[in-house]
Amino acid sequence: MQPDPKKLVDKHPNLTHSELMKVLSHVQRSQGDWVLHTLMVKGCTVPFKFKRKSTYQSLKGARVNMTYYPTQETVAGIDLDVMKVVRIKIG
Repeated sequence: MQPDPKKLVDKHPNLTHSELMKVLSHVQRSQGDWVLHTLMVKGCTVPFKFKRKSTYQSLKGARVNMTYYPTQETVAGIDLDVMKVVRIKIG
């Protein structure tokens, strides 16, 4: 059973929960034993990233509910803002 997003946000103040976000693109690529998923959503210029053990159906065009927090990644010496997804569910 997945945890209630309201309880997660109350327990961890840096988390944000958004509902019915429209996915513009969904890219899945292998990273060792994991599959890295990267989503771009309408109205946001920052990518949303999460890892899973297997590939999933494409979420392009779907509406999703996500719980996430902001973080930074360094690529080629440049710091980039990304959103680390903790919980995702099709809305």
